Amino acid sequence: MRENIVKNKSFEFAVRIVKLYQYVCEQKKEFVLSKQLLRSGTSVGAMVREAEHAETKKDFIHKMAIAQKEINETIYWLELLKATNYLSKEQFKSINTDAVEIIKLVTTIIKTTKTNINN
Repeated sequence: MRENIVKNKSFEFAVRIVKLYQYVCEQKKEFVLSKQLLRSGTSVGAMVREAEHAETKKDFIHKMAIAQKEINETIYWLELLKATNYLSKEQFKSINTDAVEIIKLVTTIIKTTKTNINN
């Protein structure tokens, strides 16, 4: 079976998000924004997993679109944590690079699937 890059990357990203959440709570004593980050950042991979077993192509697109929204929301929380000095520029850049890569992958998957349905 072919390697599922978006599945692997979104899972690895979720692991990083959990570790970042632990860091922000323990080291920075921030509990509200970090909880939002935890929720959106870990739900990306969950939606990608749900999409794996979608009932139809439209259901697949729908689940991937939710993953796309969740990674976009995660980028927002990362930007906010950086802007409020809970994350350094280096910390932000490292994890944001992964988030941007995932949103590009998910967007491409959605567009390709839509094109394949219409052809």
